[in-house]
Amino acid sequence: MKMRDDYTCPLELVHDMIKGKWKPIILWRLRLGATSLSKLEQDIEGITQKMLLEHLKELIEYGFVDKESHSGYPLHVEYFLTEQMGKQILEALRIMQHIGIEYLKNNGREQELISKNVVPD
Repeated sequence: MKMRDDYTCPLELVHDMIKGKWKPIILWRLRLGATSLSKLEQDIEGITQKMLLEHLKELIEYGFVDKESHSGYPLHVEYFLTEQMGKQILEALRIMQHIGIEYLKNNGREQELISKNVVPD
């Protein structure tokens, strides 16, 4: 993704780096630890492999995610959050997750959270 040269503020820059339906979800899933492409695709309901690969590529370019290839057959690649930017963005995502949980609870949709194992019964 081509980065713009001019920004109103740094928040606008970060927003551009992680915007879209899937990037925050990919980052949130990677908080659980390094994982393979197939496991990410399995864990993120509705994402296609093509879209997952595109977003992982961008997240790697921006420094949020990195990957490690393990030799052997078949080739095994694991994706993980970087120490600096990847783990740092989790603070913002945790706040966003909390806001989403509270919104659903306050609007009578707590059962959705329970069915997705986001909050306990």
